Amino acid sequence: MESTSAQRTGQTATNRHQAPGKHRRHGAWALRRWFGDRWQLWLARRLPPGPKITLDHSRIFILPSGFGLLWLLLVLVLYLFGTNYQNNLVIGLSILLFSLFNTCIIYSYRNLAGLTLASLPPPQVYAGDTLTFPIHLSSSHSSHELYLRFGANAAHRVPGVTREKVLARVTLVHPRRGPVQPGRLTLASNYPLGLCRAWSHVDLALHHLVFAAPRSQALQLERRQDSDDKSLTQGKSTMGVNEFKGLKSYVIGESLKHVAWKQWAQGRGMLSKEFHQLQGVPLWLELGPLAPNGLEQRLSELAWQVDRLTADGQRFGLSLGQQRFGPGEGAAHRLLCQRAIALYPSDSQDSASAPGSGPGATP
Repeated sequence: MESTSAQRTGQTATNRHQAPGKHRRHGAWALRRWFGDRWQLWLARRLPPGPKITLDHSRIFILPSGFGLLWLLLVLVLYLFGTNYQNNLVIGLSILLFSLFNTCIIYSYRNLAGLTLASLPPPQVYAGDTLTFPIHLSSSHSSHELYLRFGANAAHRVPGVTREKVLARVTLVHPRRGPVQPGRLTLASNYPLGLCRAWSHVDLALHHLVFAAPRSQALQLERRQDSDDKSLTQGKSTMGVNEFKGLKSYVIGESLKHVAWKQWAQGRGMLSKEFHQLQGVPLWLELGPLAPNGLEQRLSELAWQVDRLTADGQRFGLSLGQQRFGPGEGAAHRLLCQRAIALYPSDSQDSASAPGSGPGATP
């Protein structure tokens, strides 16, 4: 009994010593989050989002760089030295260096003022790949040495921007499937002498959908009709005369009955109508029963199967729990299925934000 009481007393004392440290860490985290939220609210009011933004005096921030702070310290030392020893030459040198610093502030502002940023649709990517956001840059005058980045991600360097549009590709790595909102884009420059850092946090209202990472797997197909044919020719689209598929360039020797005369009359050139027919019955991709923690793996397998069947020109349908997508083919049907797979709910997925976005994007 005495030993048990002593152990409890020791544990209580240990908990008392650990409690203040936990409270301090929690308080520091809460304080950082509070300041981060206030910073984002202020940015939202000062720099509202938009697909195209032109920088002006209300969107540009300027502060001395590390080199600039050393420069100001040198100016102060020279001025104190000159006044103490009544050396006009040293005092004049300190004033000259300080005026050079002020001139750099003006040139830093002019380097970003009038710069226009416009977002373009990003290409389709899979989870784990590098997501590239193309940004068009243009300026009413020349801008030099620009750096663009999302949060703590790698910066993209733009040597210069003139009146002609320059395409910058800012990258972001997103490890999960689902919607991506990279947040604010940081545009910074140390031009001309590195004494000042001019920057802006612009919100181009960027968003994208990352597809599930494809994982190679044997095709597991279901059919909605009885069929003894288990080959992959089931549901495959071939040349035929049953269903209209689209228009293609006319090839000499083709039947004139297939020529799209309406398009020819509109001046679109000689086009011929293309028809196709299906072999057998359409194929179906099923989510099926899942092993524990096997949802993401199965979705990755479905993503690969969708790409495989599309590349083979086969017609297929997709069943994801309560969601069902009828048989189809082609790039549009592939995009529909991949979007459904990417948006399929997952308990462990938090797709509301991307790495590098959020309150951490501070100057």
